Parts: sequence; C-alpha cells; structure tokens
Amino acid sequence: LGIPAEPLFRSASYNKIDKNTVGKLKKVVFYGKIVVVYTPQEAEKAVDYLLSQPILGFDTETRPSFEKGKQYKCALLQVATTASCFLFRLNQLGMCPAVRRLLSDTRVIKVGLAWNNDILSLHQLGPFDVGTFIDLQDMVKEIGIEDQSLVKIYANLFNERISKTDRLSNWERDILKDSQKAYAAIDAWACIRIYQEVLRLKSTKDYELIVNFPEENNVNDETDISETR
Repeated sequence: LGIPAEPLFRSASYNKIDKNTVGKLKKVVFYGKIVVVYTPQEAEKAVDYLLSQPILGFDTETRPSFEKGKQYKCALLQVATTASCFLFRLNQLGMCPAVRRLLSDTRVIKVGLAWNNDILSLHQLGPFDVGTFIDLQDMVKEIGIEDQSLVKIYANLFNERISKTDRLSNWERDILKDSQKAYAAIDAWACIRIYQEVLRLKSTKDYELIVNFPEENNVNDETDISETR
C-alpha cells in the first residue's frame, strides 16, 4: 500500500484546517484489492473472511436525490481491511443474513465515521442488532482534533487529500464505475488508517499541537457539514 505520508497534525481550540490547504494536497490512492459482492452466496463468503480479520473499516453510500421529497435507500456498504475492500451492493442484496451477521458482530474491531447516521439508513433495509463500532469523530477528539469530516481529519493526520468527486454519483448503477469503486474503498480504508494513527499518537505523544484559527470564509465549508465523511 506504499509508505504513509508524514503526518500533519493541527489542533487548537478551533482546529480547522483550511479547505484551500486541503485542496492543494496530494490525492489519496487505494492500491488494495476491491471485491464487489452481488449475491447472498458471495456475501456469506465475504463475511466469513472479514470476520477473520483483526480490524475493519466501514462506510455506506446512498444514491443522491435531486428531486424534492424523494429519497433513496442505502445502496452500498463498503467494508475494508488493511489491504482490501468489499463492496456489498445492498440495492440488490438487501439486509441479507450475511450482512446482518456482519453488522451484529461484537468481536472484531470495527471503525466508521458518523456511524450512527449509517446505522439509521441501514435499518431502513431491515432489522438487525447493532454490533460494536468505534466512531472516529469521538476518537479524534481525544488528541485534540475537532474537525468532523473524513476529508479534514485525514488531511490533518496524513497530509493527503481524499477526493469526493464521486460522492453524488448514482450508487444504484447496474455496474459501478471504477472511480466509484475506488472512492468507496478509500472512505472505508481511511477509517482504519485514522484509527491506527490516533492510537499511535496517543501512545507515543509524537505530535505537536498547532493553533489554527478558522477563517470567516470557511464557515460554510462543505467538508464540515453534518456527516461528515
């Protein structure tokens, strides 16, 4: 997966990394294996493998609606290991037994960002017991990071930029584009990298807190809103 970039850590009472700074950073690339899961049988095999791993990163995608009052259900669940990512096509699978088993697991370390929002959308597909998950928005606060978006947290820690170009693409396409697959994989895989880096920083104290006050023109920064993945 290559050598991680040198961490860039900014933290203060506001701790807002400027979106223009993020835009100038090198783009993140995922070099791991991406597996698309279409059928319940494929899902069973994928979940067996995933639950044998020590840590998993999670995220979801939903087709955006540009029509007032119309909403789509969660279409994709992406689950990453340190070297691969499985894309579960929920618009075809639904809440099948294997996906339910994965989401209900309490043994494997599972990390996501703003995961409660994802749980709500997943529950629209069917009932399941919620397993043990770690939310990175809570975790990064322990080392002083107050930014809430995946883009800004990752930029703070790794001096690299996660592209959000495909965020508003159609996640219910019959066949996902390669750029969609890469986008989805990075969002889940990045959760693992952030989790591991925060643990390292907490253990080694190997970082400097830099006061970085927000600028007025960043108040409406799109990478700060809600999710914020």
